[in-house]
Amino acid sequence: MEKEQLIELASQLSHPSGEKGSEIAQMMHETNIGMTKNAILNLNLSPGDVVLELGHGNAGHLEYLFAQSDHIHYTGLEISTLMNSQAKQINQSFVAAKQADFVLYDGNKTPFANDRFDKLFTVNTLYFWENPLETLTELSRILKPKALFSLTFAHRSFMETLPFTPFGFTLYNPDEVMKLVEKSSFILKLEDRQTETVHTKAGDPVERQFSTFVLENEK
Repeated sequence: MEKEQLIELASQLSHPSGEKGSEIAQMMHETNIGMTKNAILNLNLSPGDVVLELGHGNAGHLEYLFAQSDHIHYTGLEISTLMNSQAKQINQSFVAAKQADFVLYDGNKTPFANDRFDKLFTVNTLYFWENPLETLTELSRILKPKALFSLTFAHRSFMETLPFTPFGFTLYNPDEVMKLVEKSSFILKLEDRQTETVHTKAGDPVERQFSTFVLENEK
């Protein structure tokens, strides 16, 4: 793949748009569903939880999320207008039932009041945070005290084998994420480290190492 194509792919992965963005979004959903389910399971969802997801993509995983407990309310937060639109379409029954809503934002300040959410999860967005500590501070603000946050990411050792990650990705191994957490108001409750088999565009199986950091809001 040419450099220009890799740059375009990296851009689509961080902010899907246009016809190509729809294809990328479906590919991300299929490739990342194992990581997404792991993030959700680690939240230990309870009846009545108010849940936020940062960077929901097409949100094809909501049926799985709502199966975890009763009377959950989900809010998805995105920078991509395409993903916002697609998620609403795919999940229109949940939106109509007022179980889910989808919100656009600028990637920095969220449009929510303090102490709004019980649980938060995000999958493979960490690489695109321009200022990770500012992002963690903002997420702490909108989470209730003692709220749980599943932060799920693939390890640097895997991500650096992909040809597009030199273009706009900041990669982390677990110890580097831990250093960020230690500077924030979150504390690490659990690291769930996993290895799964995923397939390249050529169909070849590869082993992907990822972690879910289960963080507790200690503000």
